[in-house]
Amino acid sequence: MPLQLEVKDFGAIGDGIVKDTLAIQQAIDAGAEQGLPVVISPGTYLVGSLFLKEGSKLRFAQGATLLGSTDLSDYPEIPTRVAGVEMMWPAAVLNAIEVNNIEISGHGKIDGQGSHWWDLYCGPDKESGLRVDYDKKGLRWIADYLVKRPRACLIYKVEHVTISDLTFERAGFWNLQITYAKHVLVSGLTIRDNHGPSTDGIDIDSSSHVRITECDVSCGDDCIVIKSGRDGDGYRVNKIAEHIEIDHCHIRSGYGVTLGSEVSGGIRDVYVHDITFENSDCGLRMKSSKERGGFMEDVVVENLQMRNVQFPFSWIMDWHNSYNRKLFDNIDELPEDWQAVARQVPEHLQMTKVRNIRISHVNATLDADYALPARAFDLVAFPEKPMENISFSHCRIEAREFGRIVAVNDLRFDDVVVSVAAENDGSNDTFDNR
Repeated sequence: MPLQLEVKDFGAIGDGIVKDTLAIQQAIDAGAEQGLPVVISPGTYLVGSLFLKEGSKLRFAQGATLLGSTDLSDYPEIPTRVAGVEMMWPAAVLNAIEVNNIEISGHGKIDGQGSHWWDLYCGPDKESGLRVDYDKKGLRWIADYLVKRPRACLIYKVEHVTISDLTFERAGFWNLQITYAKHVLVSGLTIRDNHGPSTDGIDIDSSSHVRITECDVSCGDDCIVIKSGRDGDGYRVNKIAEHIEIDHCHIRSGYGVTLGSEVSGGIRDVYVHDITFENSDCGLRMKSSKERGGFMEDVVVENLQMRNVQFPFSWIMDWHNSYNRKLFDNIDELPEDWQAVARQVPEHLQMTKVRNIRISHVNATLDADYALPARAFDLVAFPEKPMENISFSHCRIEAREFGRIVAVNDLRFDDVVVSVAAENDGSNDTFDNR
């Protein structure tokens, strides 16, 4: 009896031209049935959606690449959650859905051929594509859901998953999405060449007992992000994101380590430590909107090294109104998916509560020739629901401007030194409202 199965033994070609979806899926099915690992041999395998089975062990050999098809019909629509809203949407390139005890490993690659999907959304110039059509109609709030783009890897309603050593690049949408999952370990991933819209690195969504460690991330949106549902649909599902550790990672571009903006189910018990940021837009970011509700609490952050980071601490509770404000006359007349996105949190529960955040041992520096904006703090909440019990200790921050502190109670600075070169530039209040 073999110790493992090879995808080429099931007819996979690996030339990047012939679609290998069926052959690799047959190998995955056989591996699960026989209790054997499945090895993706060196080669480039053009595929649509692949689905792991209970107990699957998928191993990428060095030089093995899953190349995502650019044909949307190769990704069957499934019930899933997209940017905090449950709806039918295309499956990812690689999927683990309602199966447990999964291992994905090896020094191979998932390449989503993202430029095809990015151009569909915003055009090669990032100022055209379908997104522009929706913007002109005042439909920015629904555009991300209507322009359907495959994710690279989806982990959904699973327990006990390990993912290690892979490279993700050029994702059509998010790279690695972990939703409604428990006991997940992600280690040693490299995420790069993701400069298109909504190319989040790793999304931890309404999941618990998740650790992200020793990952190297460069992307066009949030690098490592924690979420728990958008607005009324997130409130309906009501699944918290908690017991999460992010450590010993290297952030090279994108919006840093983020909580939000979908937080309607709440986020708590987060430990972020020993992170290096270089040339990223943000360091530790928290974002929400008036409509979200929910909370972010009991967050400990320590031992951060930041070099040339524009916004080391960007915590904005009324972020990006054009994305968050929904414009419609009668919700009952909207398509079903639109209604899911438009659903609201009860008014008395709106606005996100931020409390019990402890930051310590941060060193943020700027090179002598650094030319971009640099704002030390944006801590901005609502007077009706201020942030509470926020502490910074043992921090050294170099910045162009100090920034804003609005509606924050019990804010403490202990051994914090901030060096500021100029007055605030108001254009930086909405730096990423794209």
